[in-house]
Amino acid sequence: MSTTMDAPNRQPSSVGKRDAAVALRLGKRRRMMDQLVRLFCIIATVIAVGFLISILLTLIIRGVEALGPRVFTEITLPPGSNGGLQNAIVGSLIQVAIGTAIGTPIGLLVGTYLAEYSRGSAMGGAVRFVSDILLSAPSILIGLFVYQILVVPFGGFSGWAGCVALAIIVIPIVVRTTEDMLRLIPDTLREAVIGLGSPKWKMVTMVGWRAAASGILTGVLLAVARVAGETAPLLFTSLGNNGWNINLANPFPSLPIAIYSFAASPYEDWISLAWTGALVITVGVLALNICARAVLRAPKQ
Repeated sequence: MSTTMDAPNRQPSSVGKRDAAVALRLGKRRRMMDQLVRLFCIIATVIAVGFLISILLTLIIRGVEALGPRVFTEITLPPGSNGGLQNAIVGSLIQVAIGTAIGTPIGLLVGTYLAEYSRGSAMGGAVRFVSDILLSAPSILIGLFVYQILVVPFGGFSGWAGCVALAIIVIPIVVRTTEDMLRLIPDTLREAVIGLGSPKWKMVTMVGWRAAASGILTGVLLAVARVAGETAPLLFTSLGNNGWNINLANPFPSLPIAIYSFAASPYEDWISLAWTGALVITVGVLALNICARAVLRAPKQ
């Protein structure tokens, strides 16, 4: 009698042991795969950081050779004359500032339209698709486009064409950032403002933009960092100028073009200036990225 009663009890016990063994094997396999993937991630991170450190060290070692006050106070002079990069630095600052001033309002308004006025519409989807394509388009294509619409019809290269090319690069970055930041605002806040009787445009400008201001500013700073080092679109638009020039109707100097030209020259002092210019622009872009992250992480008031 006891044998017949114990048989059903033994069967579940054996099944439980088998399940425990299977679970143990699966656990070991999962831990092994987790450790393997983690090892691959660590190796990839070390390789990427190693390349980055190597590039930065090379840039610093080669760039500090010609770094000095004359880089910022002297214009480009003939080889052997100990010239500087003042004209190229000032030209880059002017073109980046004007390009950002043109592209930021357009990107802000387009991003606001996508986030607030076009939800679920075919027009909004088409605009977003075009913006995404423009965001990933090679900058040289943008330079060729501006070359066809501004350089060829007006008969020459100019700083204005370079500013327009940089503005086109700025626009999709600001569009994406503005749309993402506005979509993070809860709908209850929008409903509360409209429920008080405010029109939608006032809700967007007084509440939406203010709540997303830090994120939008971060996008603008990232756009500035992106266009500050662009060379290809400027080669087809502003062309570059080794002399002092602040007339945007003529070929205009810029730091990326100066680096490109000097690096390919046979003169040692110009090659040293190219390394120094690359160091200057790298430090500037790094500072902008740090500022963007600091603004993004700043506590909300």
